[in-house]
Amino acid sequence: MDRVEEIQAAIESLPPEDLRRIVQWFHERKQRRWDAKMDSDSLAGKLDFLFEEAENELAEGLLREWPPPK
Repeated sequence: MDRVEEIQAAIESLPPEDLRRIVQWFHERKQRRWDAKMDSDSLAGKLDFLFEEAENELAEGLLREWPPPK
């Protein structure tokens, strides 16, 4: 049995509350990694095209309010 299979087996045997805690931890970890990647890409200028696109759409009157007004 490899390491991943061992982890999977351990997770399968967890009581519901412990499983909930692991799922929450995993979600938070995944979110932190996503945030770090977005920060890194932004600092590297990889997202600049999004700002340019928004500025162009604003100049053309194509931007809409989000969320839309009720």
